Amino acid sequence: MISSPISGPDQAMRVLMEGNARFVAGSPEHPNQDAGRRAALAPAQRPFAVLFGCSDSRLAAEIIFDRGLGDLFVVRTAGHVTGAEALGSIEYGVSVLECPLVVVLGHDSCGAVGAAMEALDRGRLPGGFVRDVVERVTPSVVSARAAGIEDPDGIVDEHIRQTVDLLLERSQLLAAKVAEGSAAVVGLSYRLRDGQARTVAARGPVSAAF
Repeated sequence: MISSPISGPDQAMRVLMEGNARFVAGSPEHPNQDAGRRAALAPAQRPFAVLFGCSDSRLAAEIIFDRGLGDLFVVRTAGHVTGAEALGSIEYGVSVLECPLVVVLGHDSCGAVGAAMEALDRGRLPGGFVRDVVERVTPSVVSARAAGIEDPDGIVDEHIRQTVDLLLERSQLLAAKVAEGSAAVVGLSYRLRDGQARTVAARGPVSAAF
């Protein structure tokens, strides 16, 4: 397995946010995207972060954080809802690939959150397995409203926080890594219009500066 120059959750978070700042400013560096990097990664990978994000087509992780091949272990579901497959993938990234950072990435104007709000307000649930996605997001909407949060973006932030806590609640492996200080879980909210990611939740050894 190749070595990573990035060690520890705080450094990993810093690299991600610096990349996002370059993306927002329109001055990306596009690191680790050349033929040399591709060849070096062929035998093995050593990403520095697990990115658990919404499947929205506008949230391409390597682009919005200005990273390249082998940097991020990406897991995506609609509304970043957690199931056995997502949890297993995240645990693989942390335990086998030794990623020190897990990022939950949500965004404004989230369709899954909007559908959950409509389901609660109007009793309208979609069919098929889309219904399962909406039902998994609904508790976050209920929690937000119980706290007096009605703004859609505020509800998205609450859903991100709930997902962060749910990962630690359901994954004993991840909770243990955070407790011992070798990993952190951070929730970020991405703004579609300007591309900026901001921190809404952090569990583990990461700087408050983010």
